[in-house]
Amino acid sequence: MPSSPTLLDRLNSGSPALAAWCGLPDPSVPALLARESFDTIVLDMQHSPIDFSTAVRAIPLIAAASKPAIVRIPVGEFATASRLLDAGASGVIAPMVNTVEDARLFAGFMKYPPLGQRSWGPHGALSVTGLEPADYFRSGNRLTVALAMVETREALAIIDDILAVPGIDGIFIGPADLSLGLSQGRELNPTSSAVEDALDHAVARTRAAGKVAGVFAASGERAAQLYGRGFHLISVASDAGMLRFGAQAALKTTRA
Repeated sequence: MPSSPTLLDRLNSGSPALAAWCGLPDPSVPALLARESFDTIVLDMQHSPIDFSTAVRAIPLIAAASKPAIVRIPVGEFATASRLLDAGASGVIAPMVNTVEDARLFAGFMKYPPLGQRSWGPHGALSVTGLEPADYFRSGNRLTVALAMVETREALAIIDDILAVPGIDGIFIGPADLSLGLSQGRELNPTSSAVEDALDHAVARTRAAGKVAGVFAASGERAAQLYGRGFHLISVASDAGMLRFGAQAALKTTRA
């Protein structure tokens, strides 16, 4: 059995886990950020140039810093979730989970039988965890965190049903897409009153179900606003955003 806390243990520890969100397609970037005081690193395969090969190379570098790796897969590529877990990822975020069937398919690829249908082949996960095959199989389902994204009106309306799917460990909210869905495409405003109300509702329902609530924050300032509102996982800007913020701060200081 694992001797150190799992990702799920950390997410349920009482204070929000803070994540660095990575989209730059070079494994050295998440490896560098993993050395900072983030609790986890998220690799984004949906809206960035990061592909499967890049993610697989980044995962052990993140693990070398004793941090768990979470990967957001492209829309509908649930089978990719199993491959990432085999490579040593601790969690997977699946975007646009809008139906209970979506949630069931996703959970099926995330968990071993009898909970799901994940097949055997954890080549990288054995190295990352240091577990023997039999021990990994026995503890594998609690080592892997399945987060379904709630970012549409449809998903928000059935959030209790999504959370009730066996193998779904929680939800992750993209406020920008949620604002598009709630406004029916009239505005892109991730801090609108409608989004804020939806965030509070989603957190309340998720905590009532005893599961994990995560959210994307585009900046440290936004992450600070969300801190303490009941989320278990909060992103703290993106790698590209942090690069820009750091450059702007250095230039401002130099020219002051």
